[in-house]
Amino acid sequence: MSKTGWRAILHVDLDAFYVSVEAKDDPSLKGLAVVVAERGPRSVVMTASYEARKLGVRSGMPVSVARRRAPDAVYLPPRWDRLADVSNRVMNLLRNAADKFEQTGIDEAYLDVSTRTKNVEEAAVLAEEIKKSVRDSLGITCSVGVAPNKSLAKIASDRQKPDALTVVPFDDPKGFLAPLPVSVVPGIGPKAQAFLEDHDIRTIGQLQKMSGQDLLKWFGKTGVWLWGVVQAEEKLPIFEREMLKSMSVERTFGEDVDDFENVYAQLDTEAKELADRVRRENVEFRIVGIKVRFKGFETFTREVTLPAFTESEETLRHEARILLKEFEYKKRPVRLVGLRVSNLKREKEAVTRLDEWAGG
Repeated sequence: MSKTGWRAILHVDLDAFYVSVEAKDDPSLKGLAVVVAERGPRSVVMTASYEARKLGVRSGMPVSVARRRAPDAVYLPPRWDRLADVSNRVMNLLRNAADKFEQTGIDEAYLDVSTRTKNVEEAAVLAEEIKKSVRDSLGITCSVGVAPNKSLAKIASDRQKPDALTVVPFDDPKGFLAPLPVSVVPGIGPKAQAFLEDHDIRTIGQLQKMSGQDLLKWFGKTGVWLWGVVQAEEKLPIFEREMLKSMSVERTFGEDVDDFENVYAQLDTEAKELADRVRRENVEFRIVGIKVRFKGFETFTREVTLPAFTESEETLRHEARILLKEFEYKKRPVRLVGLRVSNLKREKEAVTRLDEWAGG
């Protein structure tokens, strides 16, 4: 491929990141079934080692189910400060290796390396060097996809795990996609997959035969994006923005509040404000937390990890109310209530979540 029009994008995905950090700090965990999850009756699996996954444990699964499938696994709570520290160090390393850099979560990022490489071979060599740097300097592994655009790079990095490098053939990216199931396309979830299967479309190759007009009719403007992805024509830019670590809002009442219904009402208001900010920043959250300060300045915090990333105001309000309910019995005047979301992840740049449309 000539330099004219040359574009090389890497998607770097840290392998089982939460578990990898635990195993780095405690080598005795290597090779074991390890599950990372918050403690509590409603907790869900955040991530699991590949050994635990072989036993049927999956992210988003209730911990009660995971314990039935893997009763002898090691169950650990996430250490957020440690995870953030390692993530920051990895992202700084990746940022220095790229022309343009976009972090999309605590454990993944896109790198535009177009001016640092002249062809596919050089892009693959650079990807190997990045993998080695992450492994040597931080003691964890990553999987990398090399492709001419972001969607293909993301799909490629998911193809082989862990510690893998997958290079899309730049001269035939459509051929690379054709045999893959439609479910590998970012944004095609269970509902959209079921919709496509109802139309006898199970592979990307079958989807490639659909016209843009057909996809537009089925999925609205999202169909335009989908056509670009499956035809390997997607040209989304790398967004060079700092990744937020958390977002929060809180209010100190003018006078301490005795009626807890007023505290709930304030929390609902904060949920709306915070959800609006989440949407403006084009992120999704996985953790919801509250802060409650009583008269006398006694302060409590609580948080919950959700089964999946979301931007939903309804989910935010619902989970916040559940967390707040723990403190209702205290029957003490409330001075401050706050709401926080963290473990943020950048949403796809286009309207890609087809499941919100499917069946709607």
